[in-house]
Parts: sequence; structure tokens; C-alpha cells
Amino acid sequence: MADKVKVFCIMFNNEDKREYSAGEVLSGHVVVEVSTGVSAQIKAVKISTRGCAQVYWGKGPRQAPSPSSAAIANTSSQCVQEQVEYLCISQTLKETPDGEEFISLDEGRYEFPFHVELTQTPLVTSFKGKYGSVCYEVTAVLQRPLNQDQTVNREFSVISHVDVNSPWLLSSVSTNNEKMIGCWIFTSGPISLNVNINRMGYCNGESIPINAVIENCSSRLIVPKAAIYQIQTFMANGKTKSYTKLVASVRGNHIPSGCTDTWNGKILKIPPVSASILNSSVIRVEYSLAVMAQIPGAKKLKVELPIVIGSIPYNGLDGRSSSLSRHFSMDMSWLALALPEVPEAPPNYADVVSEEEFELHSPSYSQSEELERQLGGQALSYIQEFRFQPPPLYSEVDSHPVHS
Repeated sequence: MADKVKVFCIMFNNEDKREYSAGEVLSGHVVVEVSTGVSAQIKAVKISTRGCAQVYWGKGPRQAPSPSSAAIANTSSQCVQEQVEYLCISQTLKETPDGEEFISLDEGRYEFPFHVELTQTPLVTSFKGKYGSVCYEVTAVLQRPLNQDQTVNREFSVISHVDVNSPWLLSSVSTNNEKMIGCWIFTSGPISLNVNINRMGYCNGESIPINAVIENCSSRLIVPKAAIYQIQTFMANGKTKSYTKLVASVRGNHIPSGCTDTWNGKILKIPPVSASILNSSVIRVEYSLAVMAQIPGAKKLKVELPIVIGSIPYNGLDGRSSSLSRHFSMDMSWLALALPEVPEAPPNYADVVSEEEFELHSPSYSQSEELERQLGGQALSYIQEFRFQPPPLYSEVDSHPVHS
């Protein structure tokens, strides 16, 4: 009887592991618990580990997943459906020995361990969207000789790592756009957007510093805004379906007529979202950063910059920076050779004073005679010595201490 098996489930050895990637091992065990006082007859315990992308939209019955790796498509004109398989691994954990019809399990708990090594081929990241999904699951089948087979499923998540430190994701992105407000001879002036971000790749939890110049030469009050959009694209049977979702936004200050607002690294934080999916033939998940100016009574002005949400965080050093630092250190190597061992003294101030300035500050003949009489020598020599000599060198020790 089917009710003799009280528990039939799948347990993973590492229940805390959130995501797996290509080449990793998924391990666990299938649990079968037989009710007290009875025994259960089984023929085999099997598992299959599968992963596939499914796309569906339109009216009509949805087809069940097929184990075939070939893409399928519904021929109904009202329904579009397609499926691509990325992973299919089957294992037999327990089976009836040759010559026997079944295995008898007495009351108690039984665990059948399994180890599945995911393919080394890059897998597509798990995702559930508007018109399709990428799902991975382990299916266990308990085959019974006298009863219908029992089946249980357990999903697990897969991540296809995207390193935001890749050179193509570290390059800056910029764009601009302009819109004239009004019509014919009643135009009031243009509104322009000029936007730049330092790199294209980011991870969940990071913030995007936005650099922008929003110029309002129109006669209207405008409101700038920045937003991150997720663009889901589904492809099936030669057709394409798209869905765009707002995931984060930030609003700027109002810009009056004739004014300009500058964003020097305005922060827009990325919330927890799925990583970009760029390696699937039926589902793509992309992101864009949009900066727009909302204009009362007119269509908003908007520019968009592509961004990629990755899984390996930014390390703070891009290849361009490290290359520049190495180049700079090489270029500065000449400095040690050019510097003298003992620094030269600065030139006398008299060497850089013009003749006109020298004459202007030189004492008259009568003044010179009086000074010479008081000083007991040539006054000019004393004056020029102290006027055009460089200041004394700095020292923390007083060279002329006053003794009490």
C-alpha cells in the first residue's frame, strides 16, 4: 500500500548553499521512511538532475517539459512555447537484484546518498520571469511493484558567474540627448541631458555614481530622475516577447527655467536582482540606466546607458589603472637620476630684480652720506646685502639665543 511509505523526500548535504555553478558537486540523499509495524516493497530508487529554459506566452494548453534537449514549439497560432535543456543526469541509487522481483523495506528510515557533478559547460543562471524561466531540479522516483510510482522534486539555484572586473565592463559609458520644447515660432528653448558613468559592470548592493549635466533652456520647470530597468526578452518559434520592469529609481531637484543642474556622482543603489543573462538562446535578462527629464505638458526627455549586473564584485582596480600606474612609475624613474646629490642654493634676489626696481628702491646721495656716518661704512652695501639676500634657512634651533 502507498501509505506504508510515510516520508519520501530529497535532502541536500549543504542546505545553506544558495547557488551552484558549472563543475560543482551537488550532493544529498533521498529519504524513505516506512511506517511503524509494516514493510514496503520497492523496485528501485532513481534520481534525475535536470535544468532547462522554458518560454511560454499566448492562449492554449501549456506543454509539459520534455527530456529531449531539442527545442520544442507549439504549433497553435494562439500559443508560443519553446524549451531548451541545459542539464540532464540520471542515476540509480537502489535497484532490485537480478532474479528478484522487489526489495522489502522494514519499518524505519532509509537514506540513499547521491553525488551529481554539474557539467563543466557554462550553465544559464536560474531565473523566473514574466513569460519564461530557467529552472534546475532534482527529481527522485520511488518505483513500486504493486503501487503507482512516487515522485518528488527539489529545486536548486544555479549561477553563471559574470566578473564585473572584465575589461569590457570597466569601460566608461556616456550619452547625451536634446529636446526642443514648443512648436514652430513658439519654441522656448532646448532641454539637454549629458550623462556619464565610470563603468558598465556592477553587482547587487553596489551603488552607481551618476555624472550628469541637465540644462534647462526652456520656459518650463523640469524634474530630473534616474532609474534602473530590467529588460526581459523571450524568444520562441521565431517570435520575440519583451517585458520591462522598474527595479530602482532616484529623483533630483527641480530645475527652473534657464538653470542647469550638475550631478557629480549622484548615487543610485542596486537592489537584489537577478544577474544579467546573456548566454541563453531563448531568454535574455539585461539592464539599463535611464536618466530622464520630466517636462509638464510634453513627452519626457530620456537617455539610456546599458549596464550589466554581475556576480563577482568590483575589486577597485581596473586593468587601465594598473597599466597607467606601471607606466607612470617607469616614466618617473628618470627623476632619481636627474636630482643632484646636494641641492643648490637659491639665486640672490638681486639677480632677478629689474634695473628699474633697483633704482626705485636705492637711497639718495644725502641719505647715503647720513647712513654711512651712522654705520661707519658704506650704507649701500649694508642695505643691498639685507634687501636682496634670500631669507635664512628654517631651523628649530635658535641661532641667536637670548641669555637672561
